[in-house]
Amino acid sequence: MSIKKHIRNVPDYPKKGIMFRDITPLLQQSHVFREVIHDITTCWEDEKVDVIVGLDARGFIFGGALAYEMMLPFVPVRKKGKLPHETIEVEYALEYGTAVAEMHVDALKKGDRVLIVDDLLATGGTASAARDLVEKLGARVVGFAFVIELAALKGQARLGGDIPVQSLAVYESEVA
Repeated sequence: MSIKKHIRNVPDYPKKGIMFRDITPLLQQSHVFREVIHDITTCWEDEKVDVIVGLDARGFIFGGALAYEMMLPFVPVRKKGKLPHETIEVEYALEYGTAVAEMHVDALKKGDRVLIVDDLLATGGTASAARDLVEKLGARVVGFAFVIELAALKGQARLGGDIPVQSLAVYESEVA
């Protein structure tokens, strides 16, 4: 199934010239949401995955459902200050500055094989930061799964070429 027809294009959001890819319509259609989870599960079912890591915040939607479907633990990567227990953190670059991502210090075990999940791959900054957190805990990223990829922003290059990346809907341009 092509999921692009279930993604709403919102021109000039959050600023003029940007075409925002809105997943809300996809989520409102249970059969489409279920198909997205099925497609991601099918891609990774032959890869030994121990833990699903979901990125704040929409990655929680897909990562949580995927962890449930694959019967695996789910670990959130959150923005700084949002996790209640002791954390590790990594600072990463954004278009307009920097941000900090955190994960609980006991979220992963050394040697865990991790699939990182998010709704969108743009520049790759958040996903790259999540990879760094996973590696700080001695675990290994075996792949990245995204619902949408904005290919023009070259996020895959930032993730490194040695880790497989799955993107269900690839857009060549992010501009209106």
